[in-house]
Amino acid sequence: MQTAYISHPLCLKHDMGAHHPESPARIHAIEDQLIAAGLMDYLQRHDAPAATREQLLRVHDEDYLASIESSVPLQGIVHLDGDTALNPFSYQAALRAAGAVVLGVDLVMSGQAENVFCNVRPPGHHAERARAMGFCIFNNVAAGAAHALAHHGLQRVAIADFDVHHGNGTENIFHDEPRVMLCSTFQHPFYPYCGADSGNDHIINVPLAARSGGEEFRAAVMQYWLPALERFQPELLLISAGFDAHRDDDMAMLNLTEPDYAWVTEMLKRVAEKYSRGRIVSALEGGYELHALARSALAHIKVLSGL
Repeated sequence: MQTAYISHPLCLKHDMGAHHPESPARIHAIEDQLIAAGLMDYLQRHDAPAATREQLLRVHDEDYLASIESSVPLQGIVHLDGDTALNPFSYQAALRAAGAVVLGVDLVMSGQAENVFCNVRPPGHHAERARAMGFCIFNNVAAGAAHALAHHGLQRVAIADFDVHHGNGTENIFHDEPRVMLCSTFQHPFYPYCGADSGNDHIINVPLAARSGGEEFRAAVMQYWLPALERFQPELLLISAGFDAHRDDDMAMLNLTEPDYAWVTEMLKRVAEKYSRGRIVSALEGGYELHALARSALAHIKVLSGL
């Protein structure tokens, strides 16, 4: 089975302004790198569908969905918070970003693909049940996890999040849902200034100090993530794939490199092969230095695909 690649042209039309780091160029950078490496021809291509209202209501409040829909401007930009904004295409782009992960879950559960990478934006892991923040509108990975529980009847779904920022939205949505395990590494203290002391048996938060590098990151995965995942034995593994902990990304102060992203992908792939029939759905979160983002995503997808 091939690795599936899911994106949509509408994800390029969400634009929060000329100088905003979460830009359409992020998708182009990854695609250009995959083409240059000769990998794109080996991926199973899919256009992301729009997430349905039913799929979004599993992870977001109805009033919140209505507020987002009613906030979309006819022209220009409307800010939801200091760094999250809508343009006329943002709502449809956000529906496609969440729908991509839902489709990814369907593809791996039906055996049409072994694993999936969703090259989508806006990202999702900061979006809480009733709040947009941190460039995120809908929680894409959460929508996929909830779909796996509700539609496919799974009882154990794991999410691994190696973005440099804590996935507060994912924790907010699943904090009291023991069927979902979240394993998260993140720089702390740092935006969104939470996560260091809010975990439980199925929320495995591992804060990393500024200037930590691959050695500290790998130790966190080995010491905390892998034993927790072994206990949990997930039937499906989702990845919030943020590449902004890269040493060249000035959004934060961690020092990961492409081999670190390849390594953690290999570790997660082993867990998935052992417990999840190899089923992994990965979705783009952060990563803002375009060259580092492209190289890191390529390293991640190379391991997923085995090519």
